[in-house]
Amino acid sequence: MDKSSGQKSASSFLYPPIDPFDQRMLDVGDGHTIYVEQAGNPDGQPVVVLHGGPGGGCSPAMRRYFNPDHYRVILFDQRGCGRSRPHASVTDNTTWHLVSDIELIRETLGIDKWIVFGGSWGATLSLIYAQTHPDRASHLVLRGVFLMTQSELDWFYQGGAGAFWPEAWARFVDPIPVEERDDLIAAYHRRLFGDDMVVQTKYARIWSSWENSLASMRTGGMGGEAPGDYARAFARLENHYFTNAGWLDEDGQILRDLDRIAHIPGVIVQGRYDMICPPRMAYELASRWPNGQLRIVDHAGHALSEPGISAELVRAMNRIAGEKAVA
Repeated sequence: MDKSSGQKSASSFLYPPIDPFDQRMLDVGDGHTIYVEQAGNPDGQPVVVLHGGPGGGCSPAMRRYFNPDHYRVILFDQRGCGRSRPHASVTDNTTWHLVSDIELIRETLGIDKWIVFGGSWGATLSLIYAQTHPDRASHLVLRGVFLMTQSELDWFYQGGAGAFWPEAWARFVDPIPVEERDDLIAAYHRRLFGDDMVVQTKYARIWSSWENSLASMRTGGMGGEAPGDYARAFARLENHYFTNAGWLDEDGQILRDLDRIAHIPGVIVQGRYDMICPPRMAYELASRWPNGQLRIVDHAGHALSEPGISAELVRAMNRIAGEKAVA
């Protein structure tokens, strides 16, 4: 599968593009309104898609991982990003606010249980949501696992990944004075949350470019320059969450609480050459999760759009749909 997948584009493995049958702005309180949409079969098996970042927002391509005749696909933009408002706001924007938002969406749409599908930060949020509401997730389908541990943050923001991509790392580090480089998350925080919007946007683009540079095996270490509004929300929200260690009780909380989801079947799709979230954590998660199955994609990095990643995720969702049909 990996060899053939690497020779095709990701889109060749996906279902055709579809439009939502429902789009709405949902007031979740605290001054936040979030964008929510539904696509596919209104009476189908529900699946909620949790995007990455934090701050990445959802996209139309995310609808295409699911058989539209079988699945009722729910996408939403988390607080502060995408079409949700206020834009780039970190006020009342924590992991636990997002978990509450997911529950409000479920209740608003009249769903009892759903599949939770998330990648990168979306995988983090999927696990935390399921551990908080273990009776509401029928399956977990995760990609590019990130467990919000300090070792993972150090890997990506203190030089681990930079050892493999020194030229991209230099573009991220060079704008920061030498005396501040012992904590680059804190250094960027000072600039992303200063009073000057121009400075915020400048450093947001640099922050976003570093991650984009390493997202896919096809980028060659070049992240491009994201639009200012997108980069500002993405960088501010990521930095805000990472500065606060995701508001978890302790480092390693997700692994600590795996007993809460031991009964939930899960699939973990992980790129062998994921430079943002290396496979070690996906392996650790699968080794401790009785119903978690790890699928390593040998010729893939981190991005959802990697052909091998897309193929494996579609395959996983088709298997679950088949189980439902048999049941």
